[in-house]
Amino acid sequence: MKKLMTLAFMAMALTVNAQEKKTIEVPQWINNIKFSGYTMLQYQAEDKEGSESNTFNLRLARFILDGKIGDIDWRAQIQGTNAKGPSEPTVQLVDLYAEWNKYKEVRIKVGQFKRAFTFESPTHPITQGWYSYGLAVNNLVGYGDRTGEKATGGRDIGIQVQGSLFPMSDNHRLLHYQLGIYNGEGVNKKDADNQKDIIGGLWVMPIQGLRFGAFGWTGTKGEMDFKSLDLDAQGNRITTKMKSVRKNRYAISAEYDKDEYTFRAEYIHSQGWGTDEAWGDKADGWYAFGIVPIIKSKLHAKARYNVYRRSKDWDSSKTMYEIGANYFFNKKLQLNFEYARVNDRTLASPNYNFVDLELDFRF
Repeated sequence: MKKLMTLAFMAMALTVNAQEKKTIEVPQWINNIKFSGYTMLQYQAEDKEGSESNTFNLRLARFILDGKIGDIDWRAQIQGTNAKGPSEPTVQLVDLYAEWNKYKEVRIKVGQFKRAFTFESPTHPITQGWYSYGLAVNNLVGYGDRTGEKATGGRDIGIQVQGSLFPMSDNHRLLHYQLGIYNGEGVNKKDADNQKDIIGGLWVMPIQGLRFGAFGWTGTKGEMDFKSLDLDAQGNRITTKMKSVRKNRYAISAEYDKDEYTFRAEYIHSQGWGTDEAWGDKADGWYAFGIVPIIKSKLHAKARYNVYRRSKDWDSSKTMYEIGANYFFNKKLQLNFEYARVNDRTLASPNYNFVDLELDFRF
């Protein structure tokens, strides 16, 4: 009898527990979170006189969370890189933003993200197709800027409004605009001089894949270490901290990108001091490249003419004549090769050879 009563109580307890169980519903925004990333591995060699080198390098690794809450998209991206050299790896937050994108005509982005300047800067590092962005982009769009800004891919903290207008019959939009207000100091930094950078861009796309654009940038860099031409008692050049340095820049851009054919050219001009007075207060640069399919979705050939003049004259110019190829094992794995003949007139022996081999994969 006792055994029967014990079994009865156990059955009743199990029944009550089963009735008390509740289904936990996961919020939809959690289901919308996507984790992804990519890694870029390099081998580079150059025979620059007095500083020959050949080395393997971890160009960068990025880990990305993308999500959506209603009409708002958000992103958080962390980067690891050896940008300062093999002995100084850095891990940092590069993107953290939310964007309201209910309408194509007007979208509002807030947080830390790429500045609205040039066609090339917003391009994915792998999709961009070269060992690095153009020399002018690297020096004048915040990729190790001439003002001493940390190299973090042209990003800043601020707010941006953008949109695409006038839909055409083939569903592309004729006109695109961008306007942003930023701290002007680069990533993960507050405004050092309480003056904001204003950057705007406007482009037209007359046919699918073809666009022409212009960009403007005005602002300041706060707390810049400035190497003066003045000498101290020992004959060394004096370095002082400038509280606020003016930046006035513009870019003119053209691009065709369709069916695996990519052609792009941009000119960038800068007025404003860099970290060295000897450079002067003007700089410019340009590039033009073509990437074309040899075997569709498998092998691309490429060539680029790449120039930066840190003092806006040929005596301060660095020019790279580049050729190469990109091989795609699949959509997530590719091998890139590049050879460049370099003419750097800031060096005593200006001409040398450069080779880059890169393995990129996404996950």
